[in-house]
Amino acid sequence: MCGIVGYLGHREAFPILIKGLHRLEYRGYDSAGVALINDSGSLNVYKTKGKVDSLVAFCEDKDVTGGVGIAHTRWATHGEPSSRNAHPHYSESKNLAIIHNGIIENYADIKKNLQQKGVTFVSDTDTEVLVQFIEYVMKRKQVDLLTAVQVALHQVYGAYAIAIVDKRDPKQIIAARKQSPLVVGIGDNEFFLGSDASPIIEYTDKVVYLEDGNIAVLRLGEELKVVSILNEAQALEVKTVDINLGQIEKGGYPHFMLKEIFEQPSCLTNCMRGRINVEGDHVTLSALIDYRRQLLAAKRVVIVACGTSWHAGLIGKQLIETFCRVPVEVEYASEFRYRNPVVGEDDVVIAISQSGETADTLAAVQLAKERGAFIYGICNAVGSSIPRATATGTYIHVGPEIGVASTKAFTGQVTVLTMFALALAEAKGTMSRMDYLQVVRALSEIPGKIEEVLQTNEKVANLARTFTYAHNFLYLGRGFSYPVALEGALKLKEISYIHAEGYPAAEMKHGPIALIDSDMPVVVIATRDAMYEKVLSNIQEIKARKGRVIALVTRGDTTIAKVADEVIELPEVMECLEPLIATIPLQLLAYHVAVCKGKDVDQPRNLAKSVTVE
Repeated sequence: MCGIVGYLGHREAFPILIKGLHRLEYRGYDSAGVALINDSGSLNVYKTKGKVDSLVAFCEDKDVTGGVGIAHTRWATHGEPSSRNAHPHYSESKNLAIIHNGIIENYADIKKNLQQKGVTFVSDTDTEVLVQFIEYVMKRKQVDLLTAVQVALHQVYGAYAIAIVDKRDPKQIIAARKQSPLVVGIGDNEFFLGSDASPIIEYTDKVVYLEDGNIAVLRLGEELKVVSILNEAQALEVKTVDINLGQIEKGGYPHFMLKEIFEQPSCLTNCMRGRINVEGDHVTLSALIDYRRQLLAAKRVVIVACGTSWHAGLIGKQLIETFCRVPVEVEYASEFRYRNPVVGEDDVVIAISQSGETADTLAAVQLAKERGAFIYGICNAVGSSIPRATATGTYIHVGPEIGVASTKAFTGQVTVLTMFALALAEAKGTMSRMDYLQVVRALSEIPGKIEEVLQTNEKVANLARTFTYAHNFLYLGRGFSYPVALEGALKLKEISYIHAEGYPAAEMKHGPIALIDSDMPVVVIATRDAMYEKVLSNIQEIKARKGRVIALVTRGDTTIAKVADEVIELPEVMECLEPLIATIPLQLLAYHVAVCKGKDVDQPRNLAKSVTVE
C-alpha cells in the first residue's frame, strides 16, 4: 500500500499521475514511482525513496512522455523503504510493470517456485513476485495479459489492488481488486484510476467502484469492461462523485490537520443536516426506519473498530447503554476477527471506519455476517467497501479527511453514534420525552460550542511551546471523558512522536502515579460533571508529586484553576456531549506541539491513512 493512480488517454499522463500522487499524499508513504509507455513503445519506470517531489526532481532529465501510465506511493510492508523496493515493479523481461496495494500472503512460496524455474528478482517485495508470476503464466500458457492476471490471481492469497501495463499493448491497463479499494474514472475517451476518488475528481465525476474479485479492462477507444477472475462479465454501476475540489486543498491553512480541526463546526452541521429537523426536536435516521425490526430486536450491540474509530466506539457504548438500555461491547476489530467470538442473530454489530476500507474491520464485518448478526456501518467514504458489505448504516458526511491523524472524522463518528442512540432510544421508549428533547437540542448547538472552543487556539499554541521538552504525557478522564483522554494521547503520539498514554483518572493511583514527577505533564479533563469532585482529588494527588497539570475545565471554574498549572476553559454542555467539545483543544495541543518540534504533521512517519493490510 498506499496510493494508486493510473491514466490512459489522449493527454500526457505524467502531469496527471504526479498531481494524483500529490492528492494521495495524505495517506502516508515512504517512496514513490511512475511507469509510462511512450509513443515509441518504451516502458519507462522511475522511482525513488522519499516524497513525490523527490520523484519529480529525479525525473527532470528523464523521458516522461506518453499517454498511458501508472503511479504509486508506497508504505513499506515487505522490504525496507528504498528505490529498489518502491513501485512500479518491472517483470524480468521489462515488458510488464505493476503497482500494488495490499499483501500477497503466499508470495514466498510463489517466489521460491519461480526461482527454481530460473526467474531472478531484484527487490524484497511481494509485489514483484506477482508481476513475475503473471509474466511466467503469459509465457508458459501463451495467453494474453488479462488471462494471465486471472490465472495468477486465482492462485494468490491475500489482499490486493493492482494496475498493470504491457508495453506490447500500449492502449490498455488491467486493474483488479480484492479487499483493497480501487476506483475507475470514466472520461471522454480516457480512463483514470485511483485508490480513492481524490486523484480523479478534477477530470471526471463518473466513477466505477470495483467490487472484490473484479478485474477492469481499460482500453483506449472502447467501453470499460469488468470481469471476474473466472472471466464472467460483470454489470457496471457508474456513480457520480460529489466531492468539491476545494475540500482536498489546504485553503490557506499551513496544514490539512489544522484546516480539518477548524472545519468541525461546519462538518458536524453537515453531519446533522437532514437528520435533526429544523425545530431541533427530532432525529431521523433512515436505517431506523428501514430496519426498525432488526434494530429493536437486538439483545446486544457489538462495536468493532480500530484506532480513533475504536475510541469513538467507546463513547458510543456509553451513549447506547445510557439511552437505550442495551448492553454494548466494544472490540478491536483486529482481535475480534482472530478469535471465536460469541455473536449471532440477536446481535447488532456496528462497524466504524473513516475510510470504509480498514482491512481488520472489514474482516470483522464478514465474520459477523457469517454468524448471522445484523451489520450497521458508520463510514465517511461514500461507496467504500464497508458500506457495501453492511446491511445498512450512516455516512458521517464530514468531507474528505486528508490529515493522517483523524480529527473531524472522530467528532463525526461520535455525532452519528449520538444520533443513532437517540433514534433507537425513541423507538424503544427507553428515554423520557423531556430527556430526549434536551439532548437533541443540545446536540444541535454543538457546532456553535465548537466555534467557541476554537477561539482557544492561540492560547493552546502558546501552551504547546512550554511542553515540547516532554518525553512522556499522561491524559486522564472519567466517564464520557475517558475515551477522550485515550484519543488525546493517540493524537499526540501520532504526530509529535512523544510517548503518551490515556487512563481513567481513578486508575492513575494503580500504577501510573509512579511515573509522575516535575517532568511529567498530565492533561486532565476536569469539567463540571457527575465526577468533578473525584477528578479534583486526582489533580491534587498529581500536584502533591510535583506533576505539571493542564486541565480542561468548564468556563468560570475557579477551583481547579487554583491547583492546576494551566487551564483551558470550555463552554458548558451536557455530560453526554462533552466528548465533542473536550476533544478539540486536545487536537490543537497535539498539532501545535508537533509544529513546534518541526514534525511532518499531515504525514507522520510510519503511518498510513487507510490501513488496508493487517
